[in-house]
Amino acid sequence: MLKFLSIRDFVIVDFLELDFSSGFTALTGETGAGKSILIDALSLALGERGDAGMVRSGCERAEISTEFDIADLPDLQSWLREQELVGDANVCLLRRVLDVNGRSRGFINGRSATLQQMRDAGEYLLDIHGQHAHQSLLRPDAQRDLLDGYAGLISEVGELAGLFRAWQTLLRHHTKLEQTAEEVASERELLLFQRHELEMLNFTVQAWMELQSEYARLSHAADLLETAQFGVEILSEADTACLAQLNALTVRLRVGIEFDGSLQDTLNIVESAQNDLQEAVYALRHYPQQVDVDPQKLREQEQRMAAVVDASRKYRVLPEQLPGALQCIVARLDDLGSDADLAALAQQEAAAREQYLFAAKKVGAVRKKAAEKLSREITSAMQTLAMQGGNFAVALKPLAEGNAQGLEALEFQVAINPGSPLRSLAKVASGGELSRISLAIQVAASQAATVPTLIFDEVDSGIGGRVAEIVGALLKRVGQRHQVMCVTHLPQVAAMADAQWQVSKSSRNGATVSTISILNRAERIEEIARMLGGVRITDTTRKHAAEMLEAGLDLSF
Repeated sequence: MLKFLSIRDFVIVDFLELDFSSGFTALTGETGAGKSILIDALSLALGERGDAGMVRSGCERAEISTEFDIADLPDLQSWLREQELVGDANVCLLRRVLDVNGRSRGFINGRSATLQQMRDAGEYLLDIHGQHAHQSLLRPDAQRDLLDGYAGLISEVGELAGLFRAWQTLLRHHTKLEQTAEEVASERELLLFQRHELEMLNFTVQAWMELQSEYARLSHAADLLETAQFGVEILSEADTACLAQLNALTVRLRVGIEFDGSLQDTLNIVESAQNDLQEAVYALRHYPQQVDVDPQKLREQEQRMAAVVDASRKYRVLPEQLPGALQCIVARLDDLGSDADLAALAQQEAAAREQYLFAAKKVGAVRKKAAEKLSREITSAMQTLAMQGGNFAVALKPLAEGNAQGLEALEFQVAINPGSPLRSLAKVASGGELSRISLAIQVAASQAATVPTLIFDEVDSGIGGRVAEIVGALLKRVGQRHQVMCVTHLPQVAAMADAQWQVSKSSRNGATVSTISILNRAERIEEIARMLGGVRITDTTRKHAAEMLEAGLDLSF
């Protein structure tokens, strides 16, 4: 329940603090005095968008603060814990600051909050029924939302929308795969062949490098053997072989040392070279044993290399890139899936559809009961609002495939005169009739409201006389279950209220300001008399006002 509201520098309000009570409170005053400013301030505190024009002229910022008692709102308390916005026990404080430059800040229980968080909190706290609400009731989505709220189906419909989206996603995927099944099968067959071909090639970069090296040796075996034989010959077997020449030089150097010892270093070098050449001769004589001159093996290697080169040309990559080509083929096969995957997807889609249909049928069953009950209550309310014999119905029309909201479309239908057939609300009701029907709908729907505070902003416009008195009685009855506030111009409605506040406008220091006064019994009589009599208020008017107030205060249910 709303306990306290503070408004500072908002539109034409300089400073205002209000303490609220339970029951039905009427907000009255001259036209243009600023009665709706209270509604606008509360809307701003509950996360509605604002603009710099809401800041009072000459001021830097507007500030709205509210206090709600949430002892009976366990869902809101849980939400505050989830959002880490918990304050004092059983209290929720909302504060909104709007700067003249348009910058806005919101706070919940003293902690910074987003506008969406403030709107989410507001959904638990307060409902505002605007004077133009009947216009929105002509829209099918608004009608459905109202029925779902009345039936307590808001969370279930949200879950249903999620199930519908999940089903539709699987359905689109499944349909797409079925439509391209032949193409996919053809592509999969080609990819499977290519994967098998490359896997059978058993190609690795390391093996390819070794093959190239081995092939080079085999393909040049004759030249290599000839080179080895040539080396042996020039080093040790020819008439002028290197080793023979070095041996002769060694002998002469040893003789020369006897005459010049400095030749010893040269002798050492020549002997070292002689030893190295001897080792080379040994190696060259044994080299033919290492050279494979098997023609069959050479042919096999040529075939292997040809297969690798052909594959690289076929897949348009370098031989070293063939393993990457194989990986791409395997990845594409994974993307395409298999026939078994298509069957599994069909099962998933069917399961999602059944899950959606099960939930949608449950929602539909609850909607049907709620529609019947709401239809009876609104029809009953119409009889008291000067529409005797009228009939109202919430028609549920089945949808073949359903949608995110369920398996039925919804339409408000009405018959204004006895015996007339039910027709769409948008096509039947006149402006005045629509206003009264809207009030009947809002009062009926408010009985199932889960929020503790309901505000009606001039929803009684366009009616008067006995009907206005009935409207007041309806609001008073709702006030026994909820905290109700109503901005009204009708004395019959104001007289039914448990409390009455008067909004007035005055000039202060050259600026226009709006104030709110809580009226006592005598002041209420004077205000109701003003609403009855206009400019000239007589004793008779005051007497009539006192009778109306007495009757309203004595009314009980």
